[in-house]
Amino acid sequence: MPTANLPAIRACRPAWNKGRVVGQKRPLMPKHVWAIRVRLDIAGNHRDLALFNLAIDSKLRGCDLVKLKVADVYAAGQVKERASIIQSKTQRPVRFEITEGTRRSLARWMEEPLMIGSEYLWPGRFHERLHISTRQYARLVREWVRSIGLDPTSYGTHSMRRTKVAQIYRKTGNLRAVQLLLGHTKMDSTVRYLGVELEDALAISESVEI
Repeated sequence: MPTANLPAIRACRPAWNKGRVVGQKRPLMPKHVWAIRVRLDIAGNHRDLALFNLAIDSKLRGCDLVKLKVADVYAAGQVKERASIIQSKTQRPVRFEITEGTRRSLARWMEEPLMIGSEYLWPGRFHERLHISTRQYARLVREWVRSIGLDPTSYGTHSMRRTKVAQIYRKTGNLRAVQLLLGHTKMDSTVRYLGVELEDALAISESVEI
């Protein structure tokens, strides 16, 4: 007697993105940046203030930011004004500026006992980890945005990467500059990353007369 093929029964798992905001994360506005800076400064959290400031200035991906070494930003007894690293994703160099406020916060962080003899700029708190992980960094970003009343599901580590370039593009419309600062190899990547729409491109074109 032939046996009927019964449909397989599988447990229904909830969707991984249920209740989450997916897609591009928002960049922080200047007022948000200053609000977070003030809170971290008042709390005396020197590491988080230095990390936050450098994340904004460097525009690096989280995987590159957490692996920064002291030698990358510090030389001859002072914090560099500009630095350069090789990106993990593209294996291409990218340069970034370190503004005065960020240099001050980094110099203050360098004086902490935890930094004595440390090779990495953001050392891990456990011996098996040389530096903080990208997951730890993501958790810190959520804490920062939550502390000023923002929805942490709308922001992430890429919010830090996008914050400064979003302002640069808004003020100048210079996509090439943004491409270089982000270390993108193709302009299309920069356009998608910023979410530049056709109207933005037309507005830039209309503002230039030949």
